[in-house]
Amino acid sequence: MASPFLSNTTISFSSSLSSSSLPRIAPSIPFSSIRSNSTPRRILTVRSKIREIFMPALSSTMTEGKIVSWVKSEGDVLSKGESVVVVESDKADMDVETFYDGILAAIVVGEGETAPVGAAIGILAETEDEIAEAKAKAASKSGASTPSAPPPAPAPAASAAPSSLPPPVPGSTVVPFTTMQAAVSKNMVESLSVPTFRVGYPVTTDALDALYEKVKPKGVTMTALLAKAAAMALAQHPLVNSSCKDGKSFTYNSNINIAVAVAINGGLITPVLQDADKLDLYLLSQKWKELVEKARAKQLQPQEYNSGTFTLSNLGMFGVDRFDAILPPGQGAIMAVGASKPTVVADADGFFSVKNKMLVNVTADHRIIYGADLAAFLQTFSKIVENPESLTL
Repeated sequence: MASPFLSNTTISFSSSLSSSSLPRIAPSIPFSSIRSNSTPRRILTVRSKIREIFMPALSSTMTEGKIVSWVKSEGDVLSKGESVVVVESDKADMDVETFYDGILAAIVVGEGETAPVGAAIGILAETEDEIAEAKAKAASKSGASTPSAPPPAPAPAASAAPSSLPPPVPGSTVVPFTTMQAAVSKNMVESLSVPTFRVGYPVTTDALDALYEKVKPKGVTMTALLAKAAAMALAQHPLVNSSCKDGKSFTYNSNINIAVAVAINGGLITPVLQDADKLDLYLLSQKWKELVEKARAKQLQPQEYNSGTFTLSNLGMFGVDRFDAILPPGQGAIMAVGASKPTVVADADGFFSVKNKMLVNVTADHRIIYGADLAAFLQTFSKIVENPESLTL
């Protein structure tokens, strides 16, 4: 992680006189006497001893952070590498460490408050002698960050621009977004700019259900089975694993990274199973368990949630039979998986039987993926699920 502190600033000045810069002198005056009286080389070093602790950028999409808690208090002596503060980004809570020894002289942004990336959240002094100066600097920072009250608007402007928001319902409570909820909201609005289409496909799951009962005691989840099946299908249809970010070109992603939506307290996050097509089922399941634990503890690292190339959202465990998913920005497709339910089906000879079927709906970016591309991918996915022996190889 990049250091949240300013680097130590050293300014060096030097001055000297060389023989070429000396004035012309008479030959009768010894040159050695002039040199002995010349100005000696001087070096002046100015060292900054008070440093600002900045709000770090913990992800590529983070514009502001919220202080969850200060691990250290004002006056505490800090050692390089110690955790100082816990910051909530748009995806996770992360410890911020100090890269310098010193004293936490003042806290500028308190617990529960937010600050933009790069803003000062605390002041670090090198010695006790600088604490008073550091506190004064913190006070100036706090004063500068407190917005002054705007001047009252003229009565013709107030009447001409009525609020477009409906009045609050009596007895209602307004709850501001958390940092994560604000990020989800921003992404969802951004996704509206992408032209998408949706394709539903029924998949028979009897064989997959039987395999699941066999491998479940070994720690394999249905989510891992579906992620593995999707990854194997994407390996045969790389276009569905591609992405378009500028509206002018698309990128074939060399890795198949399956992001899986997980609901956590106060938000939604998508931990990523990287290279899901290359990992065996049992290792994939273990990796997924670790990612879920880290997600719920808000300890995921950026590469563990922002590197997805295809997203899987499974609500089948809640009994949902079908739903549509919103395409995440920067990805080509997302698959919504419903519950597997007994369904009456007829074979080619007209005989009826009952089979378990689930409906998957895929939302795709129509700028790069067309109907035939998605249909071919879903056919391959269905064949893998209906004949799942390859999932355990």
